[in-house]
Amino acid sequence: MNKILATTVASLAFIGAAYAAEVQGTVQSVDPATRSITLDDGKTYVIPETIKVDGLAAGAKVKVTVDDTTGAVTAIEAAS
Repeated sequence: MNKILATTVASLAFIGAAYAAEVQGTVQSVDPATRSITLDDGKTYVIPETIKVDGLAAGAKVKVTVDDTTGAVTAIEAAS
């Protein structure tokens, strides 16, 4: 029974992780009015209210995590 439960939990963890994409790039522009950023690949991402955009500026290298099923940004952080 414990083996089945452990396998199920592990499978669910992998399924959840499969729906998140990470995009790295350099910020080309930030629009605080629309809470959006545009990366050097030309793609624009709208940042939800739950994520702070105060420290974002053009030229910053970032990693954006996007939910594959909804296209919503779930996290943004500095990239190395």
